[in-house]
Amino acid sequence: MENRSFIQRLIARAEFGPLVLLIVELVVFWGINPDFLSPQNISNILAFTVELGLIALAMTLLMTSGEFDLSVGSLFGFSPVLMWTLYNSGVTSLELGLLIALLVAAVIGLVNGWFVTQLKIPSFLVTLGMLLVVRGSALFITDGFPQRTWSAEGSWLANILVGDFYVGPFRIYASLFWFIGAAIVLGYVLTQSRTGNWIQAAGGNPNAARARGVNVNRVKAGLFILSAVMASLAGVISSLRTSAANPNSGTGYELEVIAMVVIGGTALTGGRGTIIGTVLGILILRVMRNGIVLIGVPGLAYNIFIGAIILGMMALHSWLERRHQAGT
Repeated sequence: MENRSFIQRLIARAEFGPLVLLIVELVVFWGINPDFLSPQNISNILAFTVELGLIALAMTLLMTSGEFDLSVGSLFGFSPVLMWTLYNSGVTSLELGLLIALLVAAVIGLVNGWFVTQLKIPSFLVTLGMLLVVRGSALFITDGFPQRTWSAEGSWLANILVGDFYVGPFRIYASLFWFIGAAIVLGYVLTQSRTGNWIQAAGGNPNAARARGVNVNRVKAGLFILSAVMASLAGVISSLRTSAANPNSGTGYELEVIAMVVIGGTALTGGRGTIIGTVLGILILRVMRNGIVLIGVPGLAYNIFIGAIILGMMALHSWLERRHQAGT
């Protein structure tokens, strides 16, 4: 009876569906093309996973509080452009340029939070407008062309953020450890801290949260800042790794990140979020993007698969929620 109860609790968890889907993906792609699980391909998957993953982790907390941020993709492209523009013009060092880029991102996040919490404008509309402002700024600064970059090889900043080394046949980037660290810290904050309780309360029932003394506006504003800074850092990491700063980088990333979070089990309506589920959602989409190309499916079909996965996972989450409410 205890075993049955444990299995029922396991199946009811929001992370169960994404875990099963990820395992199925790995088995199917490996069965079709054994090179899928080669050390080189796994290294490539992990390298690309980290950059979108950092944004998705912060988005998980923001969506748990009941808000969205559609400006993260444009910040992903804008921050490296700002950093390299300051550096190339001789105004700052590369390190100071990074700091300024992160501070500007924090201000952008604060503005988003102010519009949402003080002017009561839906976050969808606020961050959609900010997406256009930030993307337009990046295009204006560069005249629409990729920004000239210098090789950051040998720089202590590049070594800390994207330095690579080998563990046997696997190539590991330092950014992977930043991602793991962020996942551990934000997972603890969301599930084990008072702040996490405030975040879930702000998304689940903001009026009740205010009645219990939670400063909902401050919580949400802080999460908008976190979302913007993480998107900025992710863009810089990508820029240093690829030695490129394109003002159009990150186009469409905002929707892919939201898909990762939703597939992982975070509620669209707020009040429930899971960092573990988001990590699984990140891996699901990155493995899917890599796997369909490796087995010969046209890359342009990627969105078809992602849309199908989102619909399927939403149906599964809805079914599990109904069973949970029914007590079965």
